[in-house]
Amino acid sequence: MEQSGTSALLQGAVQDLASDVVSALRGGDHVPVSGTAAVDGLEGNLGAAAVRVMGADLLLPHVLSHTPPAPEALTVFRQTVAAFPPRADAAPTVAWSHWAMRRTLRRLEAPLTGSPADDEDAEPDADWLDGATWQFLTHQLAVLAPLAVPGEDCAVARAARRRPVDLARGFVRAVRRRDWQQAAGAGRWLTLLDGVPDELGLETGLDFVELMGGSDPRVALQVEAARAMRWAGAVV
Repeated sequence: MEQSGTSALLQGAVQDLASDVVSALRGGDHVPVSGTAAVDGLEGNLGAAAVRVMGADLLLPHVLSHTPPAPEALTVFRQTVAAFPPRADAAPTVAWSHWAMRRTLRRLEAPLTGSPADDEDAEPDADWLDGATWQFLTHQLAVLAPLAVPGEDCAVARAARRRPVDLARGFVRAVRRRDWQQAAGAGRWLTLLDGVPDELGLETGLDFVELMGGSDPRVALQVEAARAMRWAGAVV
């Protein structure tokens, strides 16, 4: 029961953080992303864990708008990066998620104090994407949607650029399977890629994903990120 309660608290905190980011991306009359309000009051490492689950997307509005985040948000983010380094046997998506958070710090000109200089820009291995089926590729890229940002040039982004048609197939499959989070993440990548089939109807597809997955702020986050980048005409 205690573990179930902890999981519920963590899930709630992640959803609150995602809602905060969505509000900032929509540009409404909301408090800027603080990175702290949704985790206040959580005991132990739950707050940091919630930020870790959100990953680089916590500061996405600032990356897209080129505006500095609040100092407390940057502090929370930096502390989380330091507290959750990937283990040597971590899954590739975990290693890349951590790399994306570090890259976000560098984008915002706030490098992790004390980090070895020769490790700051080292990319994790991306060989596991070579020759991946289109279904597996879509799943992995959706998990790594925080890497789908304008101007990103890393092995994962290059893998996506090489296979827009496969990713489009994965987007359609995710919609048919009602996997709205995967569909939204794939759609975010597709927004940035050249060579996406016109018949996919990506913009309409993302509208449908938002409608069907509307109760999940993490789905809304990916859709709003895609829209923000499409309006800006961004490509990777």
